[in-house]
Amino acid sequence: MRKIQYQFDSQHLQNSEPTRYQIHQIGEGKLLLNVGPQHPSTHGVLRLEVLTDGEVVLDVVPHIGYLHRCFEKHTESLSYNQIIPYVDRMDYVAAMNGEHAYVMGVEKMMGLTGKLHKRIEYIRVLVAELNRLASHFVALGTYGLDIGAATPFLWLMRDREHILRLLEWVCGARMLYNYIWVGGLYYDLPVGFEERCAEFVKYLKPKLVELQRLLIDNAIFISRTANIGVLPRNTAINYGVTGAMLRASGLRYDLRKVDAYSVYPELDFNVPIGTGAMGKVGDCWDRTYIRVQECWEAVRIVEQCVAKLQGEWKRTKEFNPQAAIPKKLRTAQKIEFYSRAETPKGELGFYFVSAPNSDVPYRVKARSACFSNLSVLPIIAKGCLIADLIAIVGSLDLVMGEVDR
Repeated sequence: MRKIQYQFDSQHLQNSEPTRYQIHQIGEGKLLLNVGPQHPSTHGVLRLEVLTDGEVVLDVVPHIGYLHRCFEKHTESLSYNQIIPYVDRMDYVAAMNGEHAYVMGVEKMMGLTGKLHKRIEYIRVLVAELNRLASHFVALGTYGLDIGAATPFLWLMRDREHILRLLEWVCGARMLYNYIWVGGLYYDLPVGFEERCAEFVKYLKPKLVELQRLLIDNAIFISRTANIGVLPRNTAINYGVTGAMLRASGLRYDLRKVDAYSVYPELDFNVPIGTGAMGKVGDCWDRTYIRVQECWEAVRIVEQCVAKLQGEWKRTKEFNPQAAIPKKLRTAQKIEFYSRAETPKGELGFYFVSAPNSDVPYRVKARSACFSNLSVLPIIAKGCLIADLIAIVGSLDLVMGEVDR
């Protein structure tokens, strides 16, 4: 096989979409395919430039830029609290988790950490873990759909709907919440919310058992995902992969444990890792299995938060979720600060550069978990079949609003 030479043609870039390969470089017997950006299996507006030899994938070049949110530029003209709705629109499947990560960063920069009422912290973790469940349900359901299983998608969308109704009851929105504010919350939980959460957990547990049997233990699913898209642990670390993908490769790394932020140190939960039970460590099956196990752990966390909110930190007439919110979030001098949190996709970080005596930041840079996780695709897809490429892309759990933020 002759070596492919890469060139960058600036004139071609001006006239059409950027591409890595030119026609004269492809070689005899090779085929250049475009998968996306409207293909349903690319999980949004992602274009894959795929070089193939028959059914074998020789190279994959991800192209992004079709869903540019302009998030980082918007932040330069908005106050810290006004930025929160824009954070929602990055990973719109797990907006509560994004809000939690962003708000904790601003609070640390402003010196508000440790000054919040414990009920606020438990409510934040409760809604974040409910949203984590909803995000994993989307990942698992659409992944089954990608490789030919329609029933898991329908069942998981049914159960996700219960979560969205709960979150809508809290703040009035189904997906883009603007609920977790710097220094507090928009509202306290509605009366009866804790009881409804307890009922939902009781309903969900047997459904997760059904999901395990229907999808994870299914012989056809195992044959389609085991030993496919293997991501070695060292490669995952070198590429900055985080979240379920990193843990599926055998590294027990979860920021909820490592950084021990919010009230997570007070909660009992495990961090599952991939063991290669059906194939090799870090394959597509392991990544799916880890997400199912994390659903179980999220249910455990929800149960503990509900118990705390009904017991030690129950609602009182004196409780005000906005009591600690400053009228103006200003820093007296220029500060550079980085904060991170564990979202369903992995590490979401925010790098702040504050403007002196201003409630508008000079710069906010978002570290996207999905962007780093996507970067490893050319490595783990090389040498696979075209059909397996779709299975690999689905196992990454990408949300393009966060990739092309």
